Amino acid sequence: MGKVITIDGPSGAGKSTVSKALAAKLQYLYLDTGALYRALAYQALKNNVDIHRPDELDEFCLTTHVTLKNFDGKMTVYVNGENVDDKIRTEEVGLAASAISAFPVVREKLLSLQREAGARGNIVAEGRDMGSVVFPEADFKFYLDADLEERTRRRHGELTQKNGPAEIAAVSRDMQVRDQQDSQRKIAPLTAAPDAVVIDSTSLDISQVVEKILKHLSGVPDGR
Repeated sequence: MGKVITIDGPSGAGKSTVSKALAAKLQYLYLDTGALYRALAYQALKNNVDIHRPDELDEFCLTTHVTLKNFDGKMTVYVNGENVDDKIRTEEVGLAASAISAFPVVREKLLSLQREAGARGNIVAEGRDMGSVVFPEADFKFYLDADLEERTRRRHGELTQKNGPAEIAAVSRDMQVRDQQDSQRKIAPLTAAPDAVVIDSTSLDISQVVEKILKHLSGVPDGR
């Protein structure tokens, strides 16, 4: 059985980039679990579903089919047969994903899909509750964090690169809203698993974070 590595943390901490780089180095599969919630959120917004009403979300989840396909080591998410990867990275979809993730019906729908993807191991699973809920028996768990100012700067840069100029104050507000939603929801709140290695990436670049993780994987104490 291959290894399962989980990387959790808030928005802007560098989880996605670090997880992709780590998976590439290890030749592991990369699983972006946040994309699953974003895909459902995108579809709900597209179909004018009230994402704050449990009854509408219940019906929506029953009639919406989410699948994962492996392309060159990355799990790509499909909703009702449509590849939505290039449509789910907006702030609107991100906030909606955070909102619907608080509902049991949404989490139950995606839990088995995530665990099935990790069943064979040799996977880097990135999200917000990978080590605490989805893969509690993971071989290695990491929690990536950074201060709000740095996370805002990174997210602002991403949005500007993808969509043109963005107002940094608005990005900061959205990030604080999402932090609050993720950390205060009753079901699977954003938190570091008790046995996770916490890494503050505020003053580290991607290669430095990956190097720290690789040292932990090889059993080399941090700082050596």
